[in-house]
Amino acid sequence: MSKQPPDLGPSDTPRHVSVLLKEALAVLNPQPGHCVVDATLGAGGHSAALIERIGPGGILIGIDADSSALDLSRKRLEPIAAKNAVTLHLVHSNFSRLPDILNELRASAPNSILADIGVSSMQFDDASRGFSFRADEPLDMRMDRTQPLTAAEILRCYSEEEIADILFHYGDEHKSRRIARAIVNIREINPVDTTAKLAELVRKTLRLPGHRRINPATKTFQALRIAVNRELDVLDALLRDGPDLLAPEGTLAIIAFHSLEDRRVKQAFKALDATSRFNQEEKFIRPGAEEEEANPRSRSAIMRAIKKTDSPRRGQKYAKEIDEIDEDY
Repeated sequence: MSKQPPDLGPSDTPRHVSVLLKEALAVLNPQPGHCVVDATLGAGGHSAALIERIGPGGILIGIDADSSALDLSRKRLEPIAAKNAVTLHLVHSNFSRLPDILNELRASAPNSILADIGVSSMQFDDASRGFSFRADEPLDMRMDRTQPLTAAEILRCYSEEEIADILFHYGDEHKSRRIARAIVNIREINPVDTTAKLAELVRKTLRLPGHRRINPATKTFQALRIAVNRELDVLDALLRDGPDLLAPEGTLAIIAFHSLEDRRVKQAFKALDATSRFNQEEKFIRPGAEEEEANPRSRSAIMRAIKKTDSPRRGQKYAKEIDEIDEDY
């Protein structure tokens, strides 16, 4: 399943619920004075809980490619950081630059790194961002709106073969060549530059009648979003650099929402677990029934974590630790 869910209807305000929050706190085990990186800051839900556990004297580094998310989270987190005597650094960047960011801030090696990857609920719910097909908006899909490449630009300039490869490899769309051919055939007279145009073109190309529970354009939208934001390349950079950046006994936890993402995390952590320098904390952690009911978007979430340590594996210790996390979270 994709982190981009089926159409859930319009919303006047951004909706955001931090996924696997209690489980993440249990795995990362933040302590006063720790340096913690939230590599995908979003609305700051995970960071707010982390700040309350690393004060006094802790450092929270929040990174997000979306400047609007940074503005929103800054208002939320600055009072919490001040109250808990935590130094707060909010950085407009991509977490693939994590080594450079730590160097620029002259930060100590992080005790925890958390990444909740993929498009956020806020981005998806804001129709003007072009991630959703529920309204006719420009086909944008950029998480970082300072970058030049948009989904519309891909459909305007890329070759038929390049578009088909994107849809197949990033969206698992088995009719990718048919869709790509339709896009290329029509774009000279009617560019596919809005979400409604693309959704309708896919529906007509696949000859699927009427209303369906899952929009037939879902895979196409997912694939273009991944391509625009280079999501798999960025994840690969974190998997390459993140473990070595950790302080001794430090933990890297990644929450994925799609098999393309999770497969990469699983393989990388399995390779690290085979060394003497890292232990995989658990095979994987999924939301419980209560969280899935309260937040349907959490259903496809999978968290995996790796710890930089030579100590014995901790096994199934987390059920007790999760129970000890405040129910407020």
